[in-house]
Amino acid sequence: MRRAFVDALMQMAERDPRVVFLTGDLGYGVFDAYIARFGPRYVNVGVAEAQLVSAAAGLALEGFRPLAYSIASFMTGRPLEQIRFCVGYPRLPVILVGAGGGYCYSTSGVSHHAPDDVALMSLVPGMTVVVPGDPNEMRGLLPQLLKVDGPSYVRIGKFGEPAYESADPIVLGRARRLRDGEGLAVLSAGEMAPAVLDAADRLAAENVRPLVYQFHTIKPVDAEALDALARQVRTLVVVEEASPLGGLYAAVLAWRNEKGRDVDVIRLGPPDAFALGNLRRETLRQEYRFGPEAVADVCREAARRGGLRQR
Repeated sequence: MRRAFVDALMQMAERDPRVVFLTGDLGYGVFDAYIARFGPRYVNVGVAEAQLVSAAAGLALEGFRPLAYSIASFMTGRPLEQIRFCVGYPRLPVILVGAGGGYCYSTSGVSHHAPDDVALMSLVPGMTVVVPGDPNEMRGLLPQLLKVDGPSYVRIGKFGEPAYESADPIVLGRARRLRDGEGLAVLSAGEMAPAVLDAADRLAAENVRPLVYQFHTIKPVDAEALDALARQVRTLVVVEEASPLGGLYAAVLAWRNEKGRDVDVIRLGPPDAFALGNLRRETLRQEYRFGPEAVADVCREAARRGGLRQR
């Protein structure tokens, strides 16, 4: 996905001379092609995240379209005050990029964990929050963020994330249907989509066919898609590598309560706790029960209890 980010960044900079890329002393080797082609529009502020955001805000005030890049935990937690008041309050068109969100850097310890990046950015009024699930969504969504009249945050992974297919176009703010099904729906956020599709493949042999939707945009959440699903199914299973507070699950609960929908919502994801022990990402997902096996187990149980909602 990071390579897809660089590809999209290069294309955006080629088309729009206002694009400026800023980094907090990260991405060695990754952005060499960008630096060679657009050197004057590359700024390395050093290990200074508050300055990174402040510099991006200043460039936006001068008419540029800056993208500020750092590790997700550093991009969102350390300069939160600058994000709120220098970018959020004046509604500046700054794209904040958090690399390695969730537990991408799981073995590096709590300092590098970012299960709260989506929650923190969702708290900033007017902030658009995006969590692409594969390279195609990254390439499709990043140029759309350039057109947003206000701040945005995008969480990206590392390298090697698998791509998946969907008949639905990649449109900011619109969920994508990845699999047809009935009885229940599984909603994935970000890089959990491949794990959910893995679970769907396992369930197909048992004649359990959940609908699978990818919610790459957390804020604003696709209320139309949720409304449509509430007319079809009894149960929504949310799978996310994010805090239970402020992520997709929280957005779905807020939608359900606001609209008064009669639908069960089940969450699979990490708890509201620090992940200790420097576990590998796959091990952490198993420990916290939000990997493919856990998704399949919850779908089996939901299918036994439910069935198609009568229209």
